[in-house]
Amino acid sequence: MAPPLVSVPMKKNKKPSLVLTLSAAGLLIGAGSVAYWLLSQRQLSSSDLLVGANIIPGDALFAVSLTTDPQQWQKLREFGTKETQAELDKNLVELRDRFLTNNGYDFQKDIAPWVGNDVTIAILAPAIASKTAPKPVTTNEDAASVQQSMVMVLPVKNPEIAKNILAQPKTLKQGKWIDRTYQGIAIKQSEGQAVKNFSAALLDGRFLVITDNPKATERAIDAYKNQTSLATTGGFAENFPKIVNDQRFGQFYVNVPTAAKIAAASPNRPLPAQVLAQLQNNQGLAGTMILEAEGIRFKGVSWLNPNSQRVLAVENKAGQMQSRVPAETLMMLSGGNLQRLWGDYVLTSQGNPLSPIAPEQLRGGIKSLTTLDLDKDLLSWMKGEFSLSVIPATPKEGSPNDFRAGLVFMVQGSDAVGGASPRVGGQSLRNSAERSIKQLDEVMRNQFQFQVQPAKVAGQPVVNWVSPYGTLTATHGWLDGNVAFLVVGAPVTDKILPKPNNTLASTIPFQQTVPTEPNPTNGQFFLDVERTVKNFPLPTLIPNQQTLLDATRSIGMTSAVSDSRSNRYDIFLALKKVRNTTPLPSPESNKSNSVR
Repeated sequence: MAPPLVSVPMKKNKKPSLVLTLSAAGLLIGAGSVAYWLLSQRQLSSSDLLVGANIIPGDALFAVSLTTDPQQWQKLREFGTKETQAELDKNLVELRDRFLTNNGYDFQKDIAPWVGNDVTIAILAPAIASKTAPKPVTTNEDAASVQQSMVMVLPVKNPEIAKNILAQPKTLKQGKWIDRTYQGIAIKQSEGQAVKNFSAALLDGRFLVITDNPKATERAIDAYKNQTSLATTGGFAENFPKIVNDQRFGQFYVNVPTAAKIAAASPNRPLPAQVLAQLQNNQGLAGTMILEAEGIRFKGVSWLNPNSQRVLAVENKAGQMQSRVPAETLMMLSGGNLQRLWGDYVLTSQGNPLSPIAPEQLRGGIKSLTTLDLDKDLLSWMKGEFSLSVIPATPKEGSPNDFRAGLVFMVQGSDAVGGASPRVGGQSLRNSAERSIKQLDEVMRNQFQFQVQPAKVAGQPVVNWVSPYGTLTATHGWLDGNVAFLVVGAPVTDKILPKPNNTLASTIPFQQTVPTEPNPTNGQFFLDVERTVKNFPLPTLIPNQQTLLDATRSIGMTSAVSDSRSNRYDIFLALKKVRNTTPLPSPESNKSNSVR
């Protein structure tokens, strides 16, 4: 199951998005831009694609579309805690004042009357100037060093009001306005600005496009007129409609191969050539963000490059493991085919310094420690559904605060595409699996001096590994004849044997957090954030991590292979809510506070 590429919306890198909605027009008028319009593409339905997709150049690195509905933004501010709300509000106010208030504009008065329901901001890939006999390495270095340009697309619902405002732009604090024409389109741009010169043009009265680079304006016009826009990029028009939602708060798109090229050129963390070649098989990652009553939902899709020789196996056979673990399970990650997952990991990880562990190292480590061949002895029969779960143990009597948990791995044995039952063909599978497991038992006994003790739990045979110090370290056995399990850490085997009456699948948190679509699925993920964070110290991976975790109740994800070229992901973040939210500080109050 592939991890998604979406962040918790309270993160700082998401916060500026709001006022790019509010400030897009302010940036266009006040910070040095004036308006320019672009023709909309007549062939495509804008309701199914990212707003402005027929205008944004096809090599855009990243694009995000955000609602201009104030009620949706207010709803977003209600999620989280007082701390996350304060951090969000701080960034929103800073951007509003920078792009609107400080330039004499008010969103509700000057922008809202004419702007459409969504606006889009795109970051373009650097345009590399042609050189004599350029070398690939040099081109990549140029791509990393040339500054990227921004394009904003604002649909116009009331052209007359917009024209009246744009006819009299604010006087620039520095520089002047000049007029020019490109491909018959009138462009007005600033000249002599200290940082960037903004460019704008009005076309067809339907879209207002703003750039921070005159060349980016020309690239956008070329993309529209020559039909080389994002809308015509391979796989975009076919896959983006899969995640469309009329109630969306925002949408995003990432150009994977372009992003990979820029990453490969980075002097700090360059990607090897073989990794870059693998990433060229992928084309896009897109998502839609929807605000719901109890949290935020993301509907995602990723797709391969149409020219790639790689195809995906449409195999969605997961969805049973949550019914094998108890209700108190803290975390569960499941997938449909462990052998295939490993194969995909090998394909994208060999030679990749960013991979958690090199495949060859893992193979070699297992071989040296156990004498087992990972591919032949283990993964050869692990083609069914698998899961990895964290299950808390029952506290010892008299020690209610003594928290312990076991790590539980389960895998359904299968030696054929259609799976194998514990009978007939499945019996040889079971025999093959047991030979590998017995070999592992011998290694634990002879090489690591563990006691390997047969036992029974709920009448079912299991094998315990007891450390030289007499502590039960692990237990393995079988469920329903063809599901092998291994419990490491706290003894929680009695939680899965016999099959629990109250399962994780039956709990309200799981049902309300883990998406029911796509269905059928090839993998799911559930994390009870509140109980996990309370009991486990987690390493810091992102800024303000603890603040973000404190705002989250649980996380759920469901994925599936949509077709031979694309994957689908649905993610839900169940969030806490702030009581008695207050409005954003008004620009007037900010000014009075600064005077004091």
